[in-house]
Order: sequence, then structure tokens, then C-alpha cells
Amino acid sequence: MAQRHSLAVPYRAPALAISFLACVATGLELSINNHAADFPLSTRPGSSVSLSCLVHNSSQAENLLWYRGDGQVGLKDGNKVNISHICISPVNESDNGVTFTCKLARDKSVQVSVTLDVEFPPQLSGKETLQIEEEKDVTLTCNSKSNPQAQAAWYKDNNNLILQQGRHKLLQTSEVFQLSIRKVKKSDNGTYTCVVESSLGKGTKDFHLIIEDKKAVFPTEAVIAAAVVVAITIFFGIASRKDKLFKV
Repeated sequence: MAQRHSLAVPYRAPALAISFLACVATGLELSINNHAADFPLSTRPGSSVSLSCLVHNSSQAENLLWYRGDGQVGLKDGNKVNISHICISPVNESDNGVTFTCKLARDKSVQVSVTLDVEFPPQLSGKETLQIEEEKDVTLTCNSKSNPQAQAAWYKDNNNLILQQGRHKLLQTSEVFQLSIRKVKKSDNGTYTCVVESSLGKGTKDFHLIIEDKKAVFPTEAVIAAAVVVAITIFFGIASRKDKLFKV
């Protein structure tokens, strides 16, 4: 028997090429001095810092705002749209750690900030002369401002200070260096020098400690008793004179 063969004719469906245009919506953002993220800016006292805020990915005019910390910075009309500049001049020590922020006026969540890192050597202050009575406690306080943070050492009459356990105590924070002395003696009299040093330099400050003689202290009870005796004596003396006058 003859085999029957069926011839399969392949059917090719026309390929439909559909092209999609990828549209990537880039978000609006700001930059300060070409930094799109928050950043620190190192500087020195006496210098000038220029900050430029620029709007990116916007097809319309955008108003900008500047803030120094929480306070808004005043801008001229020609310095608000799409690009804005401010200048800090001269920079001083009080600007250290201050943050300047550029914000989009219509959406303040769009913002970028720069924090000033003002580097300066130690600057010292404190009460220079202290007079204290013998056997009382005293504290010498050396106030220091510096960036970066500094370390301190104490000297007495230009020599290394020998700390005595139980009498001397040192306290150090980022801006305060203290030397406490318990029950001062005449031998504690002299000039104490606070030396504060950082990678940018050194600062020194002298403190003159004058130990005064201990004042005599009379017992309160004895003073009161003596006053009472004197008052009674005077009273009876006056009364006695009155009796004599009346008898005459």
C-alpha cells in the first residue's frame, strides 16, 4: 500500500516590530560649587569663601533661597533665579561649624548644604590673677578655642608642674582646661602657665596665684556670748546711774 505523505507548508506570521521610546524622567536637583550632596568646606580665618548654587534638570525658571543656619540670607533680585551666589568675607573663627543651605523656593525639600570647617590655632582666655586664702581650694580655668582640637599641659614658674595625688586635679574638655588645688599652701604661690597645642600652633596663658595669710576666725558662739555680756553690763550700768539720780 502506498504511503500517503502530507506536505506541511510552514506558516510564517509577519513579525510586528514595536519600538518603545524609553523616557527617563530625571529629577530636579541643586548643587553648591559642583557638589550635589552635602559636604564640608575647609578654610582659614581672614579668607573669603564664594558659594554658587545651581539648578539642574529644570526647563523653567526656578527661584532659590539661601540660609545661614536657620536664618534666611537676603538676596538681590538678580541673584535668585536658577543660579545664586553668596560670599562669606572675611571668614572668622565664629563661622566654624556653620551650615549654609541652598533651597528651591517652591519646594524646600530640594536642597543642598555646605558646612564650614574653619581651622585656626588655639586662642586662650581666663582670669589671670587669683587671690586665695591659705588652706582653701582654688581652680585655675584656661578657656581654649581651636580647630582641630588641642591638648593642654600645665607648668609652674616655667617648670613642669609636679602633680600631687589628692591635692592636684586636672579636668579637660574640648574648650576648657582646669587645674584644681586643694587646701593651698604658701608654697603654691607662683605663676602657672597653661600651654595648649594643636597641629596648627601653640597658645600660652599665665595665671598668677597669690596665697594670702589665713585669717583668724573667732567662734560664733563666743562672739555672741561676749556681745550679750557687754549688753547686759551696759544695761545694768545705766540702771544703776538712774537709781543714784533718783535718790539725790
